[in-house]
Amino acid sequence: MRLAMLGCGAVARKHAGRLRRHRREVSLAFASRDRARADALAGKFGGLAFGSYDEAIASPEVDAVAVLTPPHLHLELTLAALAAGKHVLVEKPPFPRAADFDTVAAAAAAAGRHVFVAENYYYKPSLARLRQLLADGVVGDVLFVHVNAIKRQTTGAGDWRDDPSLTLGGALYEGGIHWVDFMANLGMEVTRVHGFRPTPPAAAGPGALERSMMLGFDYAEGAVGMLTTSWEVPSTAKGLRLSKIYGRAGTITFESNGLWILVHGKKTRFYVPGLRDLSGYHRMFADFVRAWRAGTEPELTLARARRDLAIVEAAYASAGTGVEIA
Repeated sequence: MRLAMLGCGAVARKHAGRLRRHRREVSLAFASRDRARADALAGKFGGLAFGSYDEAIASPEVDAVAVLTPPHLHLELTLAALAAGKHVLVEKPPFPRAADFDTVAAAAAAAGRHVFVAENYYYKPSLARLRQLLADGVVGDVLFVHVNAIKRQTTGAGDWRDDPSLTLGGALYEGGIHWVDFMANLGMEVTRVHGFRPTPPAAAGPGALERSMMLGFDYAEGAVGMLTTSWEVPSTAKGLRLSKIYGRAGTITFESNGLWILVHGKKTRFYVPGLRDLSGYHRMFADFVRAWRAGTEPELTLARARRDLAIVEAAYASAGTGVEIA
């Protein structure tokens, strides 16, 4: 598979490093509107360099593209690549709206190509372990899921994440969607979501992108969940946080990033799920390579990725609604 990365920023550098373990199956190319940036990455990791996205998409030396640009370009580039007969790997957040997945799925089917969404949280070892623990009933019927995704994350001057025309949403859309995927893949079906947004600081001004949200979840199995996500709150060691799952027969406490899991229920157990792949990227790319070679969908299907974005949309739409107390 000859994969061209569209966009040569920090994400492209990190993904190129991660794909080194798959160099027998995947060769790389790099495309940027600044040819010097593409040349620099090609020089570091090997492969071709292109001076525009269109050039890479049209090249017969490219089988697939990874769309690593700011989100406002994702849909346009994905459709252009599919029309050129390329497979597509698209970074999260994938598209502006959940309905865009329907357009992409139709285009992929017409082209006979696959679209993969780079949602690494779906592949986190900690999520897989939690899902198995809940399926095994170690805490009995689940009552509450509390996930703490609070941290301090700053953006530099001129960062596209601060421009509503480029990012298309705030911290929930850009980063919180990872945790939405986490909440939606615990082995329970999300049926309803409600978003809550703290009042932004006065200095933010009208129309400012949100930097903190809380989401409430209803699950078909009877549990309820709460996700708190923020880029505004300092946290220990730049992001160490505790989350909990409460059941009628016990409690699961886990470090949110996935460092460890403690079960105190029908049995008491301590797990370190997978430090070598804490963020799930290695398993994600291994699944994508397998799917490319087999011509099948990855574990994270388009339908699952669509649901994540639909939850984000519903959270935004429901924020500020409710019944006022007289």
